[in-house]
Amino acid sequence: MNFHKLKSTLRDLQEPNFRYKQIVSAFCKKGVLDYSQISNISKKLVKDLKERIKPLSFSAEKIYSANNNLSFKARLKLNDGELIETVFLSPLPGAWSACVSSQAGCKLACKFCATGQSGFKRNLSSEEITDQVVFWKHFSREKKLNGNFSNIIFMGMGEPFMNWDEVKSAIKQLVDPEFFGFGSRHISVSTSGVVDGIKKLANDFPQVNLAISLIFPEDSLRSEYMPINRKFNLKKLQLAISSYLNKTNRKVFLEYVMLKGINDDLKQADNLIDFINTIENGRKLLHVNLIRYNTTMVEFIPSDLGTVNKFKNHLLRKSIKTTIRKSLGDEIKGACGQLAG
Repeated sequence: MNFHKLKSTLRDLQEPNFRYKQIVSAFCKKGVLDYSQISNISKKLVKDLKERIKPLSFSAEKIYSANNNLSFKARLKLNDGELIETVFLSPLPGAWSACVSSQAGCKLACKFCATGQSGFKRNLSSEEITDQVVFWKHFSREKKLNGNFSNIIFMGMGEPFMNWDEVKSAIKQLVDPEFFGFGSRHISVSTSGVVDGIKKLANDFPQVNLAISLIFPEDSLRSEYMPINRKFNLKKLQLAISSYLNKTNRKVFLEYVMLKGINDDLKQADNLIDFINTIENGRKLLHVNLIRYNTTMVEFIPSDLGTVNKFKNHLLRKSIKTTIRKSLGDEIKGACGQLAG
């Protein structure tokens, strides 16, 4: 919802100031999407608002549900016709997370990512970003899902740091108690390695979580499959992470998607260990998430479980904090790297 427009509309309608807070609370805290469901406003105001302001900046084209009802994906049509996807999932019993998109498409063109291969359409506005949260609040309320919606993850379509002004504005609203009231530590931003953005996150939101899609701990491989590395190579990334850790003293997650025969042998594990060892406080504050590739492109195959475990154990023997990340949403093409709109 465009809350600036809501405020000016209520002013034009000569409504008292507290009416704005009532409506904001209903949408942001409760996920109400129908003005008529807000019990403390008049029928006339309901009619006036319906004529003037749409609750959401998009319409839902389709919602996909996993068989276990622990992950859902929504395909949303923006007002200009562009399509985005967003995911709602429960990684732990009683806890729900929204994986939101920050762009329609993506400029980075990572070869193994469906979003990157779909091309870039445009940046999303902060309203289009936060509306995804309102959408899932409403969805969880309507479906009576058990548990608490407590986490926001910027791991959907797009590179958040290439739309930082709008993402920053969205995060400000997400953590504002007058709007959504999420805790900063319940919000995560994932990047493919945009160094300038890592620095901005440390300055603007030092308590928000940072995840970095490292994937390849070797420049030649990383540049081949992730063109962003040609601008921000591993050395620049190491320096940015060191600076971030020194400023925030917060844990950083290194996302490592495991591709069979490409980055899953012990030589690459040693390269990853060397990468971490060059970063000040790296052993203390860096945590590796191993993720079996979620099939998108036919030329890539996920590493088998035995290889993933061997890789993990090699890292653990070298005292590198490592887990194999549970993957949700693969059956609805809603897992990491599968969103394409």
